[in-house]
Amino acid sequence: MKIAIIGYGKMGKMIEQIAIGRGHDIVSIIDTDNQQDFDSEAFASADVAIEFTNPTAAYGNYLKAFAKGVKVVSGSTGWMKDHGDDVRRMCAEEGKTLFWASNFSVGVAIFSAVNRYLAKIMNGFPQYSVSMEETHHVHKLDAPSGTAITLAEEIIDNLDRKDKWVKGTLTAPDGTLTGTDRCADDEIAINSIRRGEVPGIHTVKYDSEADCITITHNAHSRKGFALGAVLAAEYTKDHSGLLTISDMFKF
Repeated sequence: MKIAIIGYGKMGKMIEQIAIGRGHDIVSIIDTDNQQDFDSEAFASADVAIEFTNPTAAYGNYLKAFAKGVKVVSGSTGWMKDHGDDVRRMCAEEGKTLFWASNFSVGVAIFSAVNRYLAKIMNGFPQYSVSMEETHHVHKLDAPSGTAITLAEEIIDNLDRKDKWVKGTLTAPDGTLTGTDRCADDEIAINSIRRGEVPGIHTVKYDSEADCITITHNAHSRKGFALGAVLAAEYTKDHSGLLTISDMFKF
């Protein structure tokens, strides 16, 4: 398969390594200093472009790829609020293809399935209060993480007593604590921690007077995310529309 890479940071380099290891050809690599390559024959020849950039660049990158007839796999977060409706329309009505996920890790996909199932069970046990915490490296700009938001929204979809998520506390790299984890009964607070080079830890906790039930996903490295993105590209090559992890993994 021919793959283009958009965004050549740590994730982009790891995606390149894994894709080549799985027998794919990298036909184009686009970063901030060679945006003109979106107009190249090499980029247009790609079956799929894998995009990991930032919220301000992602939507524009989708449009440039779609204009060349290239399908996109993207892990960029933060663009959905302003551009989600437009992307959904392009995929539904104009034949464009975007596979988007806040997290491509196979382990997170499994964790997500457990999260949804546990939330359903907890409808029968109102004595348990639910809270969330996510920890990431100091370079991560957004808080809460896109993965934490996705997990919270899954809880909201399956746990009748919760209607929305809210930002909880933020522990900065220097230990400074801001915000509060207090919230209304129908809300879930997501607490965030930024320290070191942590690839990502997500924890969902159900607490009661009697006991506490906790599920956690702890990423050892970015390799799981990169592998998942390449697996998504392999899936996207033969599928179309607005796709996500639940399309690829039928849990």
